[in-house]
Amino acid sequence: MAEHRPVAEHRQLRFAPPQGATTILLVRHGESAAFVEGQPFALVDGHADPPLRENGLEQAQRVGERLAGEDIAAIYVTTLQRTAQTAAPLAARLGLEPRVEADLREVNLGEWENGGLRKHARAGHPTVAQIFAEQRWDVVPGAEPTDAFTDRVRAGIERIATAHPDQTVVAVVHGGVIGSVLAQATGSQGLAFAGADNGSISEVVITAERWIVRRYNDTAHLADAA
Repeated sequence: MAEHRPVAEHRQLRFAPPQGATTILLVRHGESAAFVEGQPFALVDGHADPPLRENGLEQAQRVGERLAGEDIAAIYVTTLQRTAQTAAPLAARLGLEPRVEADLREVNLGEWENGGLRKHARAGHPTVAQIFAEQRWDVVPGAEPTDAFTDRVRAGIERIATAHPDQTVVAVVHGGVIGSVLAQATGSQGLAFAGADNGSISEVVITAERWIVRRYNDTAHLADAA
């Protein structure tokens, strides 16, 4: 008589980051000050550096409340003040000093850097349509080349991951940077993820072999905010 053997059971298990992986919560900064023609923002290394506007400060508070209960090992910001202002409430709650990762600053838009994109998008400038048709920012005159932007964003993410194996960190960055990270992770068109809202949270898990997208444009904490 044949021996009876129990049937193996193979459950669908919840995702767990692989050993050595780094989970990065990508927070887009809160809404920044409106651009007023004739009143350009100060520049930092060629990048426009507006502060947060009032509702952007509220969005920063909401981010701090949302993430305060997470086991976060570090908070990263860029060289631009809107990221530092967005990170401040969470940093105060967790008692962490934000670290600067300069390579995660926003894409430089050349001749459109200081408010030009906002102005021309509203006016229906043909180059705006070209940006999305070609899925790249560098159709704007003088803008940062796509390959250079992609490479520096990747370098910044990999530096963070190398410093934080088996940890979760927050990186408060910019819409173009979030778009680049998720496009690199998924192999999508360059601007497929260019629509992250101010104050939103996206999540990637960085391993030596691949980048895994876990979340995009989470705004549950902003549901009743302006």
